[in-house]
Amino acid sequence: MTGNQTLSALGDVRGKRVLVRSDLNVPLDGSTITDDGRIRASVPTIQALAGAGARVVVTAHLGRPKGEPEAKYSLAPVAARLGELLGQEVAFATDTVGEAAQSVVAGLADGQVALLENVRFNAGETSKDDGERGAFADQLAALADAFVSDGFGVVHRKQASVYDVAQRLPHAMGNLVAAEIDVLKRLTETPERPYAVVLGGSKVSDKLGVIDNLLGKADRLLIGGGMVFTFLKAQGHEVGKSLLEEDQIPVCLDYLERAAETGVEIVLPTDIVVADAFGDEASARVVAADQIPAEALGLDIGPESGKAFAAALADAKTVFWNGPMGVFEQAAFAEGTRAVADALTRTEGLSVVGGGDSAAAVRTLGFDEKAFGHISTGGGASLEYLEGKTLPGIQILGA
Repeated sequence: MTGNQTLSALGDVRGKRVLVRSDLNVPLDGSTITDDGRIRASVPTIQALAGAGARVVVTAHLGRPKGEPEAKYSLAPVAARLGELLGQEVAFATDTVGEAAQSVVAGLADGQVALLENVRFNAGETSKDDGERGAFADQLAALADAFVSDGFGVVHRKQASVYDVAQRLPHAMGNLVAAEIDVLKRLTETPERPYAVVLGGSKVSDKLGVIDNLLGKADRLLIGGGMVFTFLKAQGHEVGKSLLEEDQIPVCLDYLERAAETGVEIVLPTDIVVADAFGDEASARVVAADQIPAEALGLDIGPESGKAFAAALADAKTVFWNGPMGVFEQAAFAEGTRAVADALTRTEGLSVVGGGDSAAAVRTLGFDEKAFGHISTGGGASLEYLEGKTLPGIQILGA
């Protein structure tokens, strides 16, 4: 079967073991979950399957362990939180496909849910060797009768629990992945105009493909975050000790020229919040974007730029935002990101927060998630889709 349909494509799942690849990669402080957004986003698909009588086996990763168990990356705290959100106990297997996993899965009754330990504790998950990955996928597939791909944050990875398992079992898209793909299609195929894109984060090099692709699609490109200093340098301005990618200056120049030729408006900040050192709130001050002192470090867009960015978004019918405008974790450098987030809540059309740090910023700064059209759970996957790349975890579903 092909999985370009959603859960209904699996037919009657009562009594069937359904392996669900979720994205439960949440930030932890010790064993305390500091942001459970991704767990909450995974609940509807798990709930739908359990409600239909499936025996749900959830697999996911956390962090970047090196193919073997590491206590700090255990999903045990996630199992407890998932159980709270589902309103039922989630059985936790202390391994990925071994005796514990087999025993826990065998003990499931209809409508019950289990979570396997961090899938990246097995080297086969992320192996570049098709055979090694396939052997691990065989073991995962042996635990289930069907597969549901619902971890959007990993669909751009060719990994065993994302890609190879789908080749071995009847499969479908989960509700979360289906919703993400629907939104991304609206952004790339039929955006309502004006279409504005806000890009931030630290590096230009991380967003090259997106800028390249969107220069032909968006009406306005607003640029902030650490990446803005390479653009300012390309314009001939001093950027002090700010983050700078010297090798990307010619690329930024090319983008500015292409935008001018094609009528795409590129909005750069006119003022910057600087400090003498990273994290130095005491010395935070606002300077003109073309007058950054040689000894200063730019850590946010300034208040005038925040207003200008908000004004540039005011009439937009489609907005995609990926990457904070500054070091939002510190109050002195959070206002640029707050201004953009606030502007998105006022957008009358589709507003999309593109995952990763942007999604974390929205929650950290206290915004109501319901005020945004869509908050993506996968920053990297969103960006690769917008670059025009094929996502292996989507392609294998036949979507």
